[in-house]
Amino acid sequence: MDWLNYHHLQYFWLTAQEGSISRASELLHVTPATVSIQIRELEKSLGVKLFRKAGRGLAVTDVGETVFRYARDIFAQGRELQEVLRGEPSGHPRLLRVGIKDVMPKLVAYQLLEPALQQPERLRLICQEGSLTRLAADLGVHQLDVVLSDTPLDPAFKIRAYSHLLGESAAIVVGTRKLAEKYREGYPGSLDHAPFLLPTEQSVLRRSLEGWFGDHSLRPDIRAEFDDSAMLKIAGRAGAGLFVIPEVIQAEVQTMYGVEFVGRVSGVSERFYALSAERKLKHPAVVAISAQAKRRLSGG
Repeated sequence: MDWLNYHHLQYFWLTAQEGSISRASELLHVTPATVSIQIRELEKSLGVKLFRKAGRGLAVTDVGETVFRYARDIFAQGRELQEVLRGEPSGHPRLLRVGIKDVMPKLVAYQLLEPALQQPERLRLICQEGSLTRLAADLGVHQLDVVLSDTPLDPAFKIRAYSHLLGESAAIVVGTRKLAEKYREGYPGSLDHAPFLLPTEQSVLRRSLEGWFGDHSLRPDIRAEFDDSAMLKIAGRAGAGLFVIPEVIQAEVQTMYGVEFVGRVSGVSERFYALSAERKLKHPAVVAISAQAKRRLSGG
């Protein structure tokens, strides 16, 4: 009886998911040549061609799509088995591996994670930050239990994952007392040519703000742009400019950074998502995160 080599299947699955042998080799910590050999062995055993050239990368063939779907389900089942075994009492804390999208406001991320830390079951929380592309890849190979993001997962990602809306928060403008007193009067018209600190153009919030500025005929004086929300707030504390935050963290930001409320950004809000490999959230800590977020965030 011929047995399917699941080791070879995993190499194919990752390569199909990433669209690149080199990227798959990085995730697997092996050489690209090793990945190529394993895929050829799988093609030989199955008697089919799984990939075709597509520009500088690879695309799966029609039969490769079928194999990919089966592989995806097989490894998802393996993941579920691990979760079941990990949930058995063993004297060790249960792991919760969380990915946090790099542009997520860290205070919001911590607020979302707080319910997990308050679980009666012993829990060890492991957090890593990165781009959504990298975090989605780690989620796809089950190196993460959940990813916190300000955007849903793009359907272009070839992984079986689901975007669970946790809720949304209105956006507000804040600044040091000096700036707040100056620009609060006549708001929002007073913001024309006001000094601003903004997230970079890759941010969903940035695109929403630009639309809001345009709707109100405002031309802010952009003093700096940041990928890191914590750096942006530090610059705001120093008085470098006004900045925008989710209203849900207003109290914490005012206390930590000594800033004051200027006005609401009408029609602009930030949404927050939990991305998981399952359609239904299963990890008890992730379920607690979702439940608390929907109670705390408007629009949940």
